[in-house]
Amino acid sequence: MKRILWVLLTFCLLINPTHSNVFANGDGNIDNGGGGMGSGTSQNKWTPGYDGVRITVVRASDQKPVSVSIDYTNKRPSTGLIHFGKVSKLHYRAGKSLSVQVGGYAYQIPATPMPRIISSGDSVTNIEVIKRYFCSEGAVKMVANDTGIDYNTLTDGNYKLLLEPIAYFTFQGGFMGMTAHEAALYDQLLNGGLRSKMVSLTHQNLPLAMFLETPDLGYPAWNGSASGRVSNHQIITSLGLGIVRFNDAPVTPPPSQTNFQYRANTDVITSVWLSTSDQITPDSPASVTFRVLGSSYTVTNIVIPEGDSQLVWMKWRTPSKPQSLSIQISSSDGTLSANSITASIVDLNQNVPPDPKATDRNDSFRQPSVPSYTAKKSSSWGVWSAHWHSDGEGHGWWEFDWTEYSATLSATQSVLPDAKSPSTTKSLKSGYGIDIRTSTIISSNAPSSHTTGVQTAVSYFPEFQYKSYWRLHDLKTGAYNASFWLKPNDYSTYRSRVHFTPIWYPDGSYTPITRVMDAWTPDGMLTLQLQTPVTISGNLFSDWHIAPQKNK
Repeated sequence: MKRILWVLLTFCLLINPTHSNVFANGDGNIDNGGGGMGSGTSQNKWTPGYDGVRITVVRASDQKPVSVSIDYTNKRPSTGLIHFGKVSKLHYRAGKSLSVQVGGYAYQIPATPMPRIISSGDSVTNIEVIKRYFCSEGAVKMVANDTGIDYNTLTDGNYKLLLEPIAYFTFQGGFMGMTAHEAALYDQLLNGGLRSKMVSLTHQNLPLAMFLETPDLGYPAWNGSASGRVSNHQIITSLGLGIVRFNDAPVTPPPSQTNFQYRANTDVITSVWLSTSDQITPDSPASVTFRVLGSSYTVTNIVIPEGDSQLVWMKWRTPSKPQSLSIQISSSDGTLSANSITASIVDLNQNVPPDPKATDRNDSFRQPSVPSYTAKKSSSWGVWSAHWHSDGEGHGWWEFDWTEYSATLSATQSVLPDAKSPSTTKSLKSGYGIDIRTSTIISSNAPSSHTTGVQTAVSYFPEFQYKSYWRLHDLKTGAYNASFWLKPNDYSTYRSRVHFTPIWYPDGSYTPITRVMDAWTPDGMLTLQLQTPVTISGNLFSDWHIAPQKNK
């Protein structure tokens, strides 16, 4: 029976039919599992008790880390420890890549020793003891002190603690330390090499040492087995984390994986995960079929090793008219992450700013804060392949290889006064127009069938509080080095590609923002925000001169 956890302001009240109430400081959204351990070798082994926890302070409102990550352990790892730095699961989700480091590993040994975090065949951890420890006032004050965040601020309900279990172990003769998320990423880089040697630790007991009871920080509750071996995808998306909340902090639901919004008349990529408990080999490969708008797209020859997964996708063009449509997905083998996806097709070519008038006024205007839209500048994915390995005696087996792909998005922008206005490069008078031009680059090692270039750019303006009205850009040059400029302005005498600043805009900084979107990969859409300020000084009325006509 699932344990139930309620928050009562500044303490934990843990409720379980077989446990008494425990009072502490925070609310622990943590559960765990694990199983037996296999036997190791001198080159590949883990000693029970060599574990720890990485803690990161996260702002609840936007799920952004606001502190350095601190690693806590009861042990003293060797000075030559191989590790990946202090990177949290949230940083990796935002696109951070693995970076191997040797030595220089910083950690803290708590004054009050932590309970054992990772189960082994001989020692099963106690989740209630783990919750009690990390929810306690002493543990939270320790984190506050080590991160430099005021304790009262940390516990006022606006922040959460992200906990990630760490294992310290010997792999291929080197002593390493890593979180469950890092183990999954590292295994992908090694084409399953870590899993093949350390599966009971890295793909069972480490990721199952902590998982969520309820969805939070964009991660789902874990409803799978608490003792079986898990895939890299399951670890990356759902395992190896716990969360401590304070003062009834709201729980943020995970992002939907079955509802997507696409722009009209755009090339997009729709993907799902295909997982399998048994290996899928070239002898009997899997296929996945997507059905949308009366057409079918089938991906064939899919192979996946036992207990692993892979993204499968289709690249297609959305209809030109706004609508809601359903995408049905089926597979010949394995388990799909979704069998149906609802796609909402929207048209951004609307809400164009109104005709600016010389008599316009806005005496109550206050400079708005520049919003910051979520950016995703890089993505990675991969494809399994398999080849037959023969022992030379009529026997053999399938060996699987992982081919890693990635894509990155970069962009630059110029915001200049309209060439027809009497303005300097970075300063103009209100009432005149600005010219916005954007250049983008998609860099990828993947085949073109895996990606698209940037297809959409849209600008928002401070006079409209960065909402209500916006201007779409036209694609000037396409493909992977795409460039954009504003659509022609219907209110311009010369049909110039400009946006007119309002005549009433006060002197000072004027900052339009541009969202670059619709660069699609199997791992989702790449997007970023550009903002380039110009200076408003004076208004166009100062360029007008009215005088009586001289008599001849």
